[in-house]
Amino acid sequence: MSIQKNDAIIITGAAGFIGSCMARHLNYSGFNNLIIVDDFSVPGKEYNWQSIHYTHCIERDKLFDWLKETQIKISFFIHLGARTDTTEFDYTIHQELNLEYSKDVWNYCVKAQVPLIYASSAATYGSGELGYDDRNDIVEDLKPLNPYGISKNEFDKWALKQEQSPVFWAGLKFFNVYGPGEYHKGRMASVIFHSYNQIKDQGSVKLFRSHKKEFKDGQQLRDFIYVKDILFVIMWMMENKLSAGLYNLGTGKAQSFLDLVNSIYTALNKTPDINFIDMPEDIRDKYQYFTEANMNKLLGEGYKNKFFSLEEGVKDYVLNYLVDRKTL
Repeated sequence: MSIQKNDAIIITGAAGFIGSCMARHLNYSGFNNLIIVDDFSVPGKEYNWQSIHYTHCIERDKLFDWLKETQIKISFFIHLGARTDTTEFDYTIHQELNLEYSKDVWNYCVKAQVPLIYASSAATYGSGELGYDDRNDIVEDLKPLNPYGISKNEFDKWALKQEQSPVFWAGLKFFNVYGPGEYHKGRMASVIFHSYNQIKDQGSVKLFRSHKKEFKDGQQLRDFIYVKDILFVIMWMMENKLSAGLYNLGTGKAQSFLDLVNSIYTALNKTPDINFIDMPEDIRDKYQYFTEANMNKLLGEGYKNKFFSLEEGVKDYVLNYLVDRKTL
């Protein structure tokens, strides 16, 4: 598989966090023949996408009509658009955007024989009863904790059952992604984003108290991955031949929220001041206390780039982007 600088590449979710970073990263790498897709009417997202170099800007609900009419040969499809709000409990919303729309993307890529990379999620693993291995044989048995995770897992299950598939496809199970471009996400922005703003405004940080006796306050563990590593992996997949299927995309190392917040204070050269508050009841029973990606599959395919450590990623994000609210 080889991608050329003038090839036409579709990116859905291009006004969102990871999608806008992906489009800009492609620009920096010399790819400007981009078809960016999203709901561009959403307030607060203009900052993410208006500086991207692209050839076509397509509203999300008009994409498939446009594809029927265009004479442009699409060389790659990066499907990052989704409803990502884990506190939205109306499954029909997730079903429409994360499942049915993704099926349409898949079917187009099959018919047009276009390679496809799409965003799955570590939310598919639920509380981790079956571990965090990106094996195809456990997908049917996973028990996500919220409608968002369910919708992502339903699409993974559907994709694995298809007799016809794109010339190449990869579903990337993103773990806890942070980085520039999440300024519009509100409650769903990363803990790093919220903690930095609390330090700036109040000098202290509030973290959720643990509601499980086996975890001390602040010792809930997540696999935090810097968005730049997501971009590097996707670019590598676009340029190399590898096996189709589901891939974890984390660092392979779980760290605590205390580690995360202390890294922010260190980057700012400030003394930590951390307080604990009760977790909101609407997410308390749906909260993952531990996630850690098994990265053997991706590494086994030949990926050799070193991932940002939490300390390195936080320092870069805070000092080079958050302080001045810069995009990638």
